[in-house]
Amino acid sequence: MLSYRNKLYQNYNTNQVNQSGRHSFSQKFIEESEWFSKEILPLIQDKKELQILDIGCGNGSLLHACKLAGYTKIIGIDISAEQVMLAHQLGITEVKHAETIEYLNSTPDQYDVIFCMDIIEHFTKDELVVLLDLVKSRMNDQARIIIRTPNMDTPFNSIYAFGDFTHENHLNAQSANQLMLSLGFKEIQTLPSRMATKGFIKEIVRSLLWTFINIFIRLIIFSTGRSSKNVILSPNLIIIAKR
Repeated sequence: MLSYRNKLYQNYNTNQVNQSGRHSFSQKFIEESEWFSKEILPLIQDKKELQILDIGCGNGSLLHACKLAGYTKIIGIDISAEQVMLAHQLGITEVKHAETIEYLNSTPDQYDVIFCMDIIEHFTKDELVVLLDLVKSRMNDQARIIIRTPNMDTPFNSIYAFGDFTHENHLNAQSANQLMLSLGFKEIQTLPSRMATKGFIKEIVRSLLWTFINIFIRLIIFSTGRSSKNVILSPNLIIIAKR
């Protein structure tokens, strides 16, 4: 493991996740959980017996969303002891303190769904290939991996790519497909993330603004002689694949 990680992940929530200090831990936890229930849970089967692993689960907000939806066979792992402590304080006792690759190498368990929310960008390219190979080996037949990662085709990519010192790699839809195909994943989908909004009026305004920005950027791409057909412009990229 890269040596800087020990220092930066020790207090990752304080120094990065909640850097603005605008929200209490519990408020941020609830907001994230509600967002995951809208953006991520519709992507998995409504079978409550699914075996679910959340890699890099942070404070456990996605696991909380899963619990509220009725899923019971859930577990999360995170390298940050601070994040794990917060998850336990918030009642998410299914979270374990573990380094991802070590955990996947040691666990005998197989899973139906493996979440990787805002985590793969923290690995070097070599580490990411190892990680995804291990994830694939821990997936049951017809299991899904669901990944969310910063999207390098968004016009605001520097905010998401370089806003965290621990980020090591960056993808767009094309390179994400290349990566997953090369590792033998099937039925690969790359989707735009939802735009985060609060309140009905803000949602309408942001939706209209984003529509105009989207059209404008695609016109710029068109003017260069390239097709924007497969370009995703949302801040984050959702990647879904089967074993």
